[in-house]
Amino acid sequence: MSLNRNEKAVVIEEVSAQLAEAQSVVVAEYRGIDVASVTVLRKKARESGVYLRVLKNTLVNRAIQGTAFDGISDQLTGPLIYGISKDPVAAAKVLSNFAKENDKIVLKAGALPGSVLDVNGIKALATMPSREELLSKLLGTMQAPVATFVRTLNEVPTKFVRGLAAVRDQKESA
Repeated sequence: MSLNRNEKAVVIEEVSAQLAEAQSVVVAEYRGIDVASVTVLRKKARESGVYLRVLKNTLVNRAIQGTAFDGISDQLTGPLIYGISKDPVAAAKVLSNFAKENDKIVLKAGALPGSVLDVNGIKALATMPSREELLSKLLGTMQAPVATFVRTLNEVPTKFVRGLAAVRDQKESA
């Protein structure tokens, strides 16, 4: 079904809005994939906060003109599915993990603001921890000295009570 001019303008506007907030774009070829597999992929993308959509390449070319992702425009050929995310790692993880399970999805290219990634770059990006994981590791690292200090402070009265209990037990047995 072809789109009329107004519908195309709406699609371009929607993709431009997604790209304005995005930190990464990943493009994959989807030749021969069945509907059930695409549904599973869309569900995983939705859970990860990834905007995943099959779009006409010409419309995406118009949407990325003048953005930080315009370096990817020469890679936009063939039947492509686009993953756009606010988290730099999420789109790469979703599409890369799905490509491992399903050989019909072939990673083609990716982009971070101002740089274009090849397939190996996408796979490397997919292995990185997400923002939430990095924040939790940072918080754990910041809490470790405080928790150790509290345990040390707590150990002094605990040892004192154990010593008193040992003296009491010794006097009771004598």
